Amino acid sequence: MLIQVSYDDNKYDYVKDFMLDKLIQSGTISSFRRRSGWVRVGVDPVRTPRREPYNGVERRGANA
Repeated sequence: MLIQVSYDDNKYDYVKDFMLDKLIQSGTISSFRRRSGWVRVGVDPVRTPRREPYNGVERRGANA
């Protein structure tokens, strides 16, 4: 899936979805587009990576 991004120099581009986290963390982009509209990095909430893996009982799928 391609995601539209805006770089710090106000240029626009499309990047693959797996590249988005790295671009956000590096500070390369100033915003990206979601279905609900533009998200401003550092202003609007974005996903944060999990700090540690889940070690609980599996409750989804065939193992439930």
